[in-house]
Amino acid sequence: MRKYLGLAALLFICLTTTAPFAAAQEQPTIYTIVPGDTLWGLSQRFLRDPYYWPNLWANNQTVGNPHFIYPGQKVRIYSDRIEIEPFPALPKAEQPKPQEPREEPQAATFAVNGSEGFLIENGMKPSGIVISLYQNREMVGADDIVYTDIGRVNGGNPGDRFLIYKKIGPVSHPITNVILGQQVMPLGELQLSEVEEKASKAIVTRSFLEISAGSFLMPYQERKLTVPLRAADRDLTGYIVQTQTGNQALAVNDVVFLDLGKAQGVQPGNMLYIVRDVVPDQRYTQVKIDKLPVEVVGALVVVSTGMNSSTAVIVKSVDTVYRGDRVEMKKSR
Repeated sequence: MRKYLGLAALLFICLTTTAPFAAAQEQPTIYTIVPGDTLWGLSQRFLRDPYYWPNLWANNQTVGNPHFIYPGQKVRIYSDRIEIEPFPALPKAEQPKPQEPREEPQAATFAVNGSEGFLIENGMKPSGIVISLYQNREMVGADDIVYTDIGRVNGGNPGDRFLIYKKIGPVSHPITNVILGQQVMPLGELQLSEVEEKASKAIVTRSFLEISAGSFLMPYQERKLTVPLRAADRDLTGYIVQTQTGNQALAVNDVVFLDLGKAQGVQPGNMLYIVRDVVPDQRYTQVKIDKLPVEVVGALVVVSTGMNSSTAVIVKSVDTVYRGDRVEMKKSR
């Protein structure tokens, strides 16, 4: 089981967004790390759950590599979590006046601003198309007039709102080379003002990028969302198939697209770990070793899902993340 430690799902990640008042008054126990301590050991010793350690690692920005914590670092032990203080600590003379320890509710949500985009999968159809711009302009923005092919015949009504997107290009799987769909980017929002039988006039209510004819429309939904974190209910393996920016090298806060979606059981709020295989050096073993425990190089949170793809944001990395890296999710043990 040790080879799965870095992949264990989060037993405590799916908490409610509000904590009981009594818990908010809990005073932590302060523990000082000594040589030999590990995240696994701390989770087992204080929470009786060694599989909590990936959550401990992901939620403590003071810990870079999940395998490296330092003697002398102090940790706050609560009934439901562990917090690690920064290291090295400031000299005593420079330390701020100590404050009474208080409970901080564990993060149970993840906020997104709607700029992430998604993959429009093969067979998925938009609600409509921007077919023309006011006075035949090349580009428009907020408060400009556009025309769409949404009319009464397909259910359009004055006041209906839509999100405007553009296609970036096809996305192929980095392993199989199968085309998974088209990467799309949000451009803005519009509202229908006059509706004919097969077309409509609309006003651009918001624009994030320049809008051109040919942009496609999807039903309006709030762009800024708070995604509740969810515990994994199954084991899954997939890949980072594309990046929002097209960059190959990625870090924290970068947006990526995965080849896992609703059909595979992925839900918004699931946390997956970015992992790489470690190749054993057979020169120093007397028996054949097929594989070593995987190396955890980062973590990401799924913010939206399609049928066979999803959009995710990298929330932790201890090494550069790349398109084609493997991601794994493990059911809570």
